[in-house]
Amino acid sequence: MAALLPLFFHTIRKEGVRMAEYLLEMNGISKEFPGVKALDNLTLKVRPGTVHALMGENGAGKSTLMKCLFGIYKPDAGEILLNGEKVAVNSSKDALDLGISMIHQELHPVPHRNVMENLWLGRFPKKGLWPFLFVDHRKMLRDTEKLFRDLNIDIDPHTLVGQLSVSKIQSIEIAKAVSNNAKVIVMDEPTSSLTGNEVEQLFKIIADLKKRGVAIIYISHKMEEILRISDDVTIMRDGKHIGTWPASEMTTDLIISRMVGRDLTQRFPQRSNVPGEVLLRVERLTSPHDRSFKDMSFDLREGEILGIGGLVGAQRTEVIEALFGLRSVVSGKISIRGKEVNIRTPEDAKKNGMALLTEERRVTGIFPVLSVLENTVVANQRRFLNGAGLLDDKKRRDIAEEYVQKLRVKTPSVDTLIKNLSGGNQQKVLLARWLLTNPDILLLDEPTRGIDVGAKFEIYTLIAELAKQGKGIIMISSEMPELLGMSDRIMVMREGRLSGIVDGASATEEKIMRLAAQYSA
Repeated sequence: MAALLPLFFHTIRKEGVRMAEYLLEMNGISKEFPGVKALDNLTLKVRPGTVHALMGENGAGKSTLMKCLFGIYKPDAGEILLNGEKVAVNSSKDALDLGISMIHQELHPVPHRNVMENLWLGRFPKKGLWPFLFVDHRKMLRDTEKLFRDLNIDIDPHTLVGQLSVSKIQSIEIAKAVSNNAKVIVMDEPTSSLTGNEVEQLFKIIADLKKRGVAIIYISHKMEEILRISDDVTIMRDGKHIGTWPASEMTTDLIISRMVGRDLTQRFPQRSNVPGEVLLRVERLTSPHDRSFKDMSFDLREGEILGIGGLVGAQRTEVIEALFGLRSVVSGKISIRGKEVNIRTPEDAKKNGMALLTEERRVTGIFPVLSVLENTVVANQRRFLNGAGLLDDKKRRDIAEEYVQKLRVKTPSVDTLIKNLSGGNQQKVLLARWLLTNPDILLLDEPTRGIDVGAKFEIYTLIAELAKQGKGIIMISSEMPELLGMSDRIMVMREGRLSGIVDGASATEEKIMRLAAQYSA
């Protein structure tokens, strides 16, 4: 891997050559959007060969700061120094040329091209003489195989990316950053879709990069990860720099209190919901695809939060998408309040009182070029028709503003484009969208993924309140504390099969992991 990382971290001084104290400095960075001051005179200093955690609630400005670093946004004020020298980053190409790479939380590969083409996109090796130049596929394959060997990545370079799991696509993005000879790598929620073994492999790669002087800016809401791998921790709040501390001096409680500006004494709300009669019954539901789910049988009660646990690849998402009519089934039976229902499309699911909050909010949830108002009302437009059959804009605006207030969505107005909101506030808008359909059954797929602890608590409180009202809630989560802290019962899956169901009051991490590792015959 050393040949892939020719790092030049030296500055010329009168007294000779020495390594700069900071590899990256962002000084006095400010950025405003209409109605929002996203960054306010913010400073970030990152040492070479370290993992620098960047933390803050959703809306604190972390993503905006990193987009300024990567050339997606142009700061209104401030400067960026790389190894002591001021640099201009006017585009993502400028950033890459300077040795700055960014691995985004939401991955956007080219699904119909293979792994090595995605890896070297925009910089294919060439052969021949101008103007008769051709892509050198043999060299591209050799370079890909060498890179994957160095990083201990086991992926066939010829595989179409669209056939890979999210975790493998993320591994390709990390390899791409390394192949760019990156000096600074930004990792935004890199473990959100990884299994335990894959997380360990990522941490090994990070340790190897640190030895070569690469600086990692690590954005995550997982406190255990931050405290385990970070050297320094910078905390932001409301676009301001609260402070930077050695990770060794930090604790989970200290990080949370500095992030939110107050003590957060409990991570989960007190729940008073009481599960009642069976609301939903699923019997032997089976997918037409051999590698998907088979013979899934379970029930959901009124006022119950049923958690679904399991490792990546357990087919949890596929099951609830089938319940919502997004995936076909070859056999099985779904009953609501004792009556069998036939759900072939999402419209069928909605008519039967179901709502689905999808895992990838930016891909399958929000309409990024539409406003908060449009995203809120889009699933229930018929509700806002007037006597002439036309949409009543005042009613739509009133209800959108009501839910913005009710769910405490941080937005300048309901006319703001939803893509300009933080992840947590986007998630609240999506919840508002489905609550407007007045569902009896809510299917929540990773409802707090990529959301800070403060926003998580608000969403947990909303979920608990909905359960208290008698709604039946199925919640997929890859976070063990979330499953244990919010579920009345936990259903565990492995490789498309039901491993077991445990009572939330007696559930332990050990029980869940044991079931996740083996399914019952």
